[in-house]
Amino acid sequence: MKRIISILALTTILSSCKDVLEAPTKSSLDESVIFSTPSLAEGAIAGVIQSFAETNSYRGRYLVFYGINTDTEVYNSVKNTTSEQARLSNYNTNVNNSQMNTDNNAWAKFYEGIERANLAIRGLRTYGNVQQNRELAQLLGEMLTLRAVVYSDLLKGWGDVPARFEPLTSETVYLERSDRDVIYKQLLADLEEAAELLAWPNETPATQSVERVNKAFAKGLRARLALAAGGYGQRPDGTVRRSTDPELAPDKMYAIAKKECLDVINSGTARLLGFEEVWKTFAAETNRAGLESLWEIPFSEGRGRVIFDLGVKHDVVSDYTGQNRGGTNGPNPIMYYEYEREDVRRDVTCVPYKWVANASSPKGVKQDPVGLGTWYFGKYRYEWLNRRVTSTNDDGLNWMYMRYADILLMAAEAINELDGPAAAAPYLKMIRDRAYPNHPQKVTEYMSKVTASKQAFFEAIVHERALEFTGEMLRKADLIRWNLLSSKLAEAKTKLQQLENREGKYAQLPSKIYYTLAPDNEKVIIYGLNFGDTDAAGAALGYESNKTWTLSASSDAVKYWDALYLRNPDQQQFWPIWQVFLDTSNGKLSNDGYNF
Repeated sequence: MKRIISILALTTILSSCKDVLEAPTKSSLDESVIFSTPSLAEGAIAGVIQSFAETNSYRGRYLVFYGINTDTEVYNSVKNTTSEQARLSNYNTNVNNSQMNTDNNAWAKFYEGIERANLAIRGLRTYGNVQQNRELAQLLGEMLTLRAVVYSDLLKGWGDVPARFEPLTSETVYLERSDRDVIYKQLLADLEEAAELLAWPNETPATQSVERVNKAFAKGLRARLALAAGGYGQRPDGTVRRSTDPELAPDKMYAIAKKECLDVINSGTARLLGFEEVWKTFAAETNRAGLESLWEIPFSEGRGRVIFDLGVKHDVVSDYTGQNRGGTNGPNPIMYYEYEREDVRRDVTCVPYKWVANASSPKGVKQDPVGLGTWYFGKYRYEWLNRRVTSTNDDGLNWMYMRYADILLMAAEAINELDGPAAAAPYLKMIRDRAYPNHPQKVTEYMSKVTASKQAFFEAIVHERALEFTGEMLRKADLIRWNLLSSKLAEAKTKLQQLENREGKYAQLPSKIYYTLAPDNEKVIIYGLNFGDTDAAGAALGYESNKTWTLSASSDAVKYWDALYLRNPDQQQFWPIWQVFLDTSNGKLSNDGYNF
């Protein structure tokens, strides 16, 4: 955890707490002492974050593989359909997948974090006097929120999962899957309580950093969970449906999302930045609260693999980075063409080049265009950091878990459903205004079109969330809750084939790209990416290089578009519980009904 407190010291405190709970006599680190003393109780936060940052937890597995493949994001080696990594992405996951089937993997680490949170929540409720002590109230709110984060991601990854909201006892060591509706209702109640306990961004010293939970994030997370709880999902009986629990009815969930998002908006404690500014500010690692980022999973400089796996690829070490990594995942190739040319998000999000060696460059590298089937998420770049990465395995960049743009678009979605498009329009317009800062007339024309009906506005939200959040791994969960996963993947498959064959809206794209190095001998100038470009004009430029731009070669065993998903996505919305956890569950856990 960056710049807060030593993980080792804090986890020692947490371990001592657990030992004390089992001991017959009190000690100087008795639970009553720890959780009535803010400086000691704060250690429990880092204990939970440690579980997030473990090698095979968020750091090296969940952040890399959850959410791939969709119409916006893909595993860049997608055509290697039988690899263990690809099988986590192509809706053909195996229960003994070697990337996941270990006892120290995400499933285990998530429940480890939950157990640590449960111990702290019990201690703070029992000894914290949170009604009178604001620091301890803040810590209880943080713990409730961190536990909700983990459960949210368990539900996204595995569907129905065991519900553990109290510390382990001998009677609860082995639990069956619980109906996710039970968990959603608990989390919605927890986050409502947490929001009352937490301070707004910058209201207290604890909430001056985006590495600490604040009221705005807790409310945003509650809105996100409400939309998921009221949406669709694959159930163990094989159906894809909404909950039948009246407490989770869509209108009630939209009302929660509307309220929580409007609370954040009206608080004035967060704001939009320019789109490129968001990501350069993020890379600057100032961690300032009150801007666009609402909360980040904190990684130390020698931990975390955000750029390592999701960033623009560097083939070689250079002045920018000591590791030749990046590009495990990237934008679906159709995404570049979903943006209009005037949309400033396009060139920030979708990068068509990697960095390769060049002794003549000031930084020792140059940009080199890649194939049509390989794009990189430009939101994460070694070259935007204010430091050179020195670790060979980790880059240390935090994971931006939620930003203010999500609040605005969730508000727009919920208000459209409850009150209609006219009432929802201002919140979508804020996002469009930022995307088209130099073309206000395009925003006006667009808003007039999409506010024609509730359905038109909903379809605009579906598209806008794709444009805004590509690379942030929100899309798969969005598509599931909208019941659009299979249809959008099928649509993407058709578009990929059309792009390859230059058909449909792609018919006028050139067959090649043409490129040359810029005068700085580092950046590349590329022609042929845009609608309206032609091969004749590209050849006439006299650039030193060109490349035929295709997705698949004739020798490919599986074509790119066929590799996107191998089974019906709506019957493979979740991963299986891995075999190692089934084997150690005393017969309580199974994947029955999930068709693995």
